[in-house]
Amino acid sequence: MTNTWLYAFDKADSKNKDLLGGKGANLANMTQLGLPVPPGFTITTEACNDYNDHEQQFPEGLWQQVQEAVSRLNQELGREFGGTTDPLLFSVRSGAKFSMPGMMDTILNLGLNDQTCEVLAAKTGNPRFAKDSYRRLIQTFGDVAMGIHLGYFEEELIALRGDRADHEITADELDGLIEKYKGIFKKHAGIEFPQDVYEQLRIAIEAVFKSWMNPRAITYRRENSIADNLGTAVNVQTMVFGNMGDTSGTGVCFSRNPSTGEKKIYGEFLINAQGEDVVAGIRTPQDIDELHKVLPEVGKQLFETIEKLEKHFRDMQDIEFTVQEGRLWMLQTRNGKRTGMAAVNVAVDMFDEGLVKEAEAVMMVGPEHIEQLLHPQIDPTQAMPAALDSDGLPASPGAAVGMIVLDSNEAVKLFNESKERKLKEAKEKGKKGGHVKGDQLILVREETAPDDIDGMVVAQGILTARGGMTSHAAVVARGMGKPCVASAPSLKFTGGQVLIGGQKFSAGDWITIDGTTGTVYPGALKLRDPEFGGKVGRLLAWADGIRRLKVRTNADNPRDSRQAVEFGAEGIGLTRTEHMFFEPERLPHVQAMILSDTEEERRGHLAKIAGFQKQDFYGIFEAMDGKPVTIRLLDPPLHEFLPHSADEIDSMINEVLGKVTDAKRAELKGRIDGMREANPMLGFRGCRLGLVYPEINEMQVRAIISAAIEAKQNGIDARPEIMVPLIGNYRELALVETVLRRVAEETMAEYGQKIDYMFGTMIEIPRAAVTADEIANVAEFFSFGTNDLTQMGMGVSRDDAQKFLGKYVDMKIYPADPFNSLDQAGIGKLVSIACELGRQMRPDIKLGICGEHGGDPASIDFCHRVGLNYVSCSPYRVPVARLAAAQAQIRNG
Repeated sequence: MTNTWLYAFDKADSKNKDLLGGKGANLANMTQLGLPVPPGFTITTEACNDYNDHEQQFPEGLWQQVQEAVSRLNQELGREFGGTTDPLLFSVRSGAKFSMPGMMDTILNLGLNDQTCEVLAAKTGNPRFAKDSYRRLIQTFGDVAMGIHLGYFEEELIALRGDRADHEITADELDGLIEKYKGIFKKHAGIEFPQDVYEQLRIAIEAVFKSWMNPRAITYRRENSIADNLGTAVNVQTMVFGNMGDTSGTGVCFSRNPSTGEKKIYGEFLINAQGEDVVAGIRTPQDIDELHKVLPEVGKQLFETIEKLEKHFRDMQDIEFTVQEGRLWMLQTRNGKRTGMAAVNVAVDMFDEGLVKEAEAVMMVGPEHIEQLLHPQIDPTQAMPAALDSDGLPASPGAAVGMIVLDSNEAVKLFNESKERKLKEAKEKGKKGGHVKGDQLILVREETAPDDIDGMVVAQGILTARGGMTSHAAVVARGMGKPCVASAPSLKFTGGQVLIGGQKFSAGDWITIDGTTGTVYPGALKLRDPEFGGKVGRLLAWADGIRRLKVRTNADNPRDSRQAVEFGAEGIGLTRTEHMFFEPERLPHVQAMILSDTEEERRGHLAKIAGFQKQDFYGIFEAMDGKPVTIRLLDPPLHEFLPHSADEIDSMINEVLGKVTDAKRAELKGRIDGMREANPMLGFRGCRLGLVYPEINEMQVRAIISAAIEAKQNGIDARPEIMVPLIGNYRELALVETVLRRVAEETMAEYGQKIDYMFGTMIEIPRAAVTADEIANVAEFFSFGTNDLTQMGMGVSRDDAQKFLGKYVDMKIYPADPFNSLDQAGIGKLVSIACELGRQMRPDIKLGICGEHGGDPASIDFCHRVGLNYVSCSPYRVPVARLAAAQAQIRNG
């Protein structure tokens, strides 16, 4: 039995976005609500996947079903596709389950050829309209279906148009342009432009299927965590025309402001134009409110329809419409892309309006939206230079500082060069430079196109000379949370340089953009972090009331600890004590301790460090008053605290030990050289240091307990959790525990005061995960160090993996970079095993995660499902984790 590959709008299941895609489902929904929707049908995502899975061949029965659907539309409308009396034309649009603005392909005016163009001109009495529609078809069909560069067509159009607007080109002039377009088509496609309208339709459907796998769509899916196997639907819809004169037009609007969330219909339209003119930014459109003056009845009907759609879908809607000779047609509605600020405001406002409940409001805001709100703003306390341009459109809020880059490919190149240099410098401890070229970029373009997606991904912000608030640059930047200033009126391009506000700039020059106000400034201005509160606070409070997972932070000093508490952290999941050792006033003592000849000498130098350590811990306990603080004992190999070059080693010996004999200097250099390891990650570090040099851990535990007792004496509720790193065998932990509990008891006896503390370990070695029941005999808590667990479990070095991991993701070996999002099928299984074994031995064991995955929403969902008690992440990820944990609870219960 042949599958059903397509559904008419009025017959389709409007709830089935998996099958119909978001656009197809919503077209069915609007049709079934009785709204004015041009009739048509949706080819399913299953058909797309079948096509791409079977060497780009139509599924059996699809083409016959398409022909039957067209025949039904011919009968329903009393017109004929390819007919010679009243030709029916179609638009062919993509429509995936999740909105991907501008990433896939659309063809309008399908069904025009030399004959039907003449018939349409006679039928409408408007030859200019018919010929303009035909030249648009040849152009977009050539681009989308045949891969002909749009520039070839644009060159001819610009040469003909001169200083005029497109709609001022006459019908006679369009005749000549159409012939030139057909010549371009034949030259670059190798065939004549198809005159068979059914051939046009078949090729157009194939083009949409193929567009699912085009590079910009793949990049967009990767950046937005959209699966590659969803496929796109194809929507074949009767054409309505916005380019039939002064009572026709087209527009895009939102039921609320997508930048701020303000409850006010927001959008733009163009008279005598087609939809591509609005989103492409080719003409600057009019504000949607002006429609009430230009076409009052249409404006009234549109605003009423928008309000109806928002109440029906209970979310902010992004709507495309066309007006044909005074009649309104709805072409699309979908949940609108929005900034973080808008997402929060819309969700909270809709709760206040009674449209959604708390849990629904929480699900309306993505973790990426909360992250956007952490983006910096221009610090108003600095001496501000005069703005270069303050009349740009505030297309996506937030401020960005960066070097001008004029080409997306160049942006990617600079970014990759910067990343490679950073990785190299990260291995050379103590080396810090200023800005690395490619570190911060502002992509400056006449207007962005879908092909600019890779450059937009790596840029800090986007600045364009053309395009409105609903242009490609604006929509995509808002979706990414990148600041964007669009249509800056003074931005001009000249000879590989740009003029902004009359000043000349070259690639590599620094500018600052403010996407909240639409302003451009010269130079690199100081930015400051935003403040939380208001509606964000309300939304996160709802999230806190829903989630089961606690959210802690990774913090190594009181400043970061206080910042994390402000963001809602409920404790510290990881304090890395080695970071404290690198401070300038401490490092010489650390180096002297490492170079000591005897335990006595080591203890003497450690005693000089102990005061600093106690001070650090006290400050953290003070910032975390009443919240648990997990402190990891010294982890890295000792050679990381020592210099590398001969000159640097000589300088250190002179500074740390003073004058030494030549023989002693040579002996020290030999010892330092002997400390270097072929594979430090698996070398002499973590608990191994504590077992061989127990005095190091003893000093740290004494400092922790002392700081906690003194904090308690001053009314601070200190709750230390002492964590031993790199355990692979429970005997290691048992030996370390015996020493450290003795030190803790001795310290409490010295103060004459007891405090509660916990003793546990990191699970970061695969052997520890699969023997977690043994380790739980000793440990009161596990904290999964998923950075190292991923490295060791996958046999992949995090420092070197970037050379191939991106390719692995592209090749579908892994769904995402496993250092960014937990490999749930592999490393996640180790975590699950360790949780199960740990609970079997110690039912009340506390389980958490402190790797970078603790701030990744997908990984947080996994942590919820395996029953961890908390996640821990960097301070600026805490609000994101709070929301993600609540959403995990809502999804999974």
